[in-house]
This record gives sequence, structure tokens and C-alpha cells, in this order.
Amino acid sequence: MRGMSRRQFVSRMSAAAAGAALWSAAAQDRALAATSARAVRIGGTTLEQAATPVGAGAYKRLVAGPGWPLVVRGELAAGSTSRDDRRAGLASFVQFTDLHLADTESPVRFEYLAQYNDSAHRPQETLTVRGASSLVERVNSVRQGPYTGLPFGMVMATGDNTDNHELIELDWYLTVMSGGRITPSSGDVARYEGVQNSGSADYWNPELSFQDTYKAKGLPQIPGFLAGAVRPFDAPGLSVPWYTTVGNHDDSIEGSLPDLGLLNDLYTGDRKIEGCDDATAAKLAYALRHNPAQAALLLAQLLGNGGAIRKVTPDERRRPFTPAEFAKAHLNPAYAGAGPVGHGFTSDAASSGHLYYTFPLAGGVLGISLDTTNRAGFADGSLGTAQLKWLESVLKSHSSRWYDSDGHVVRGGSTDSLIVLFSHHTSTTMGNLLPDPYHPFEGRHDGNELVSLLQRYPNVVAWVNGHTHENRITPHGHAVPERAFWEINTASHIDYPQHARIIELADNGDGTLSLFTTLIESAAPYRTDFADTSDRGLAALYRELSYNDPYATPAARLGSSADHNTELLLAHPGK
Repeated sequence: MRGMSRRQFVSRMSAAAAGAALWSAAAQDRALAATSARAVRIGGTTLEQAATPVGAGAYKRLVAGPGWPLVVRGELAAGSTSRDDRRAGLASFVQFTDLHLADTESPVRFEYLAQYNDSAHRPQETLTVRGASSLVERVNSVRQGPYTGLPFGMVMATGDNTDNHELIELDWYLTVMSGGRITPSSGDVARYEGVQNSGSADYWNPELSFQDTYKAKGLPQIPGFLAGAVRPFDAPGLSVPWYTTVGNHDDSIEGSLPDLGLLNDLYTGDRKIEGCDDATAAKLAYALRHNPAQAALLLAQLLGNGGAIRKVTPDERRRPFTPAEFAKAHLNPAYAGAGPVGHGFTSDAASSGHLYYTFPLAGGVLGISLDTTNRAGFADGSLGTAQLKWLESVLKSHSSRWYDSDGHVVRGGSTDSLIVLFSHHTSTTMGNLLPDPYHPFEGRHDGNELVSLLQRYPNVVAWVNGHTHENRITPHGHAVPERAFWEINTASHIDYPQHARIIELADNGDGTLSLFTTLIESAAPYRTDFADTSDRGLAALYRELSYNDPYATPAARLGSSADHNTELLLAHPGK
């Protein structure tokens, strides 16, 4: 095992200096013995090691490469050099995001659009459920924040927990999080019925020997892959409490088309489109992004006589769920897991379908989970007026002072809590202001408006989100440190690099706070064996295949070192 000294971690490092900062196991032991404030344990995180591609061929294998150093970011505040010895941990938790647990045998999928939209079909997508369960194993083994040493208080999944908002996908997600037996297959659960055994050269057919377009780009033949993918397994479930935030894939058809209940019969029926001509595919791909009504029309035409249709076993469990059903499912005692009851959702949410709430993240730290989806469709989001007003009332009730829209200080609530927001969408992906068809007369509000609101409340310290499938950390409020906060965006767990993130909040005792953000990978082995279709072997293949998806852009999603393992400094609002 290799590690880094505390002083090397805290220092601002260039990439070259970081490469020279790796110490021997003996030096690491000495460094950890000398400090109790940080890096109390780096094992199981990307501070210790990270997946690294190797090989000269088109298909890259993954191995355990060197860990990534801590990057100290002081755009919003400058901490004292002695803060390590005075630091007090306030909160420690984990963010999951964009798990996309996918029913790949569903009739309502658009795999034939992969050349236009890489998320339409991924070679690894039959393994999403096993991959997510392996991530749960990692959290259960790491158990605590690497810098504060605080045990994880909770895990928050920030949306796109399902891929196509089907009841069966929701069952898989809730079981992965709470633990239990899972059969990751729909229809005829004893066999796979999807595009990856279609015999079409447009898809990776892992168990067949013929040369499809994916094998031409280096993907291997793996006998027994699909049989293993649909095999039942026991998910351990999280050992810490967990909460859920909703995303657009939990809310609409393939995360893009508004769900008005018109395609329910197709979801639960026996006809699956496996292909169409290139011209129609291009039109449909464009319509999914720009014209949902045209997309629905083209889909109907394909089902009529324009597409390659496969008969599949119908399954009522593929029916899409409503927002109210989403909340109600979380209240089911079968998914209690480590708690809390409802995992953020209440019986009122199950009645109203309002999927936003507050919760105690830690002592003196309030968590706020927003619903940034727009049921008008399209991938990007926004906030409705009612939710924005609710959010403002929550911020006021937990702040002793704030700024009005003109910049004047207002005195209000009697208590101050540090506040961490969670949402699916980011500040730059909340521009979808189309009217919600279920609330057509309600206004919609974009990410800029939300940032402006948050900057009026000095005790807002972080906004944690997903959606982009990229690692990106953004400071807000350079000009006025007291009105600053950090936006922490984490990559997905379906596309490479398949990250989750540990986030720790600490008081430095010098008038500043630190947010430590440490990326983690699943518990799967780094090295794969194409002959190993055990649960661990499949989880390892899930990661490696995601890197080798010919339509994906892994380098862009990885982010820079300043978006990985960081210490984010900001002024303490109460000091």
C-alpha cells in the first residue's frame, strides 16, 4: 500500500509534485501515527489507488494505478497553515449519483440510437444492478471519512436512480440500497431478451462469435456473460441510513419524453424495437432532444411497420411509476434497510407527489433535497414557483440573518444551521423552463435564479448534484466570501469513471470551513478475467466495459485533479 504524508496532502500541489508525493508503506504508517486530524484512513478510496487503463490495443484493460492527491482549493477563502491541528469534523456522508439501474429488456428503449446518443445503449448496461451493489460494498467497507474520521452519517443518491422509471427498476434500486435478493431481469427471468443477443451487428453480442461493430472496436467475446447478468444474487444493502433525490430518468421516458401515460401499454407489452434505418434513427434522435411530440409519432410509426421488431415476454412490472408512487415505494417496510423510514419521503409526499424535503444531515447541519425535474420532458430541469418559495422559507427559518435582493442584511430566525443542498441537476443544466403539464400555470425558475437565492444565505455551504456524468467542482461567490458556496458535481455510476464521492464538512477553528471531497470506486477487482462471470467478475467487467464503450468519452467525464480529491475552503458564516 502506498500513501502520502499529511503535509504533502495539505500543500497546494502541481500535477508533477503530486506524482512525486507517493510514499512507502512505512512512511505512510509514520505519517498517520503523527496525526489524528486527516488521512486517518485512505484505504478503499482513490487517495490510495484508482483505475488506470493500460495496453496498446483498441480495448484497454484496467489495473490499479497510483492514488490521486488532495488538491487544496482556496478560491473562496484562505485557511491558516495550522488548521490541520485544530480541525473538528461536523459531518461525513457519501453521494451516489446516476446509477441508472436499467431494465435492458424493456420494449421502451432506444438502443438503436447509440451512434447519436451514447446513453441510448452501453455495452455494460446489463450489469448496472451488480455494479451498484458493488459500490454499496465499498461504502460498507470504508465506513468513515478519510480526513475527519467521522463515520458516514448517510448516503444520498442524487437522482437517475432508475433508467426508465419502471416499477421493476425502482424495486432493484430500493433493494440494492436496503439489501435483499435481486433477479436483474424482466419478462422471462430465466433468459435474456434484449439487443445483446439479437444477432444484429449494430450491438455488442458478447456470447456470439460473429464480428459485430463493437467487437470490431476491440470488445471481447465472453461466453456466459448474459446468463451471468440475469442470474439472481443477494445484495448486502447499505449499513448506514440513506436518502433519495429524484432525477429526470426517475420521472420521464428515457429521461427525455414527458410521461403522460400514453405509452404504458408499450412498456408492458411484447414488442421491442431493435433497429431502424439510419435516416429515421437520426430524425428520432433529434426529436428526443428537441420535439417530444414528433418523437412519439416516429415511435408509433416504427412500431407499425418501420422497425425491426422483436417479441419479448410481457411484464406488468415494467409499468412506469408516478412521483407519488416513487415516494410511496420508499415507505414500504420491505425497503427499510438502515433507515430512516421513507428515506426522506413522507406519507404527505406519497399523497401529493411533492418530492422535495429537509432532513438532519448532522448536528447543526441541515440537508435539503430538491426536485429539479420538469415533467414537460427533456433532460434538463428547473424549479417550480411553489418549490422555490418553499426553499426560501426553509432557508429563512434556519438563518439568523440573510441578504435581501438589494444586498441589505435582514435579521430573521433565531438559529443558524449550516446548509447542504442536494439536487439532480446542476446550476448550468436548469434551463428547461417549459410549463409543467401537470401545473401548466406555474412559473419555472432556472439555475441562475437558484444560485442568486442561495448566495443570499451565508450559511449555505454546498450544493451537491449529478446529471452531467462528469466530475466538476465550481465555486460561487468569489466577490463576497460571506456569500460564497461550493457546487460539487459528481460523475455517474453507469459511465466511466463510475465514481461516488465522500464529502466531509469540518470547522478549521480559524474562521474557515473545509469541505473534503474524496472519490471512491466500487469494491470490484480492477483486473478482469473474461472467463470469470461470478458476481465479482461481472462487477469488474462492468467498470472495464464502461471505459471501452466506443460511443463514450471517458476522458471528458473524468474531470481534472481539481474536480477529484479536494479540500474546498470557505469562510465560516458564524465566525
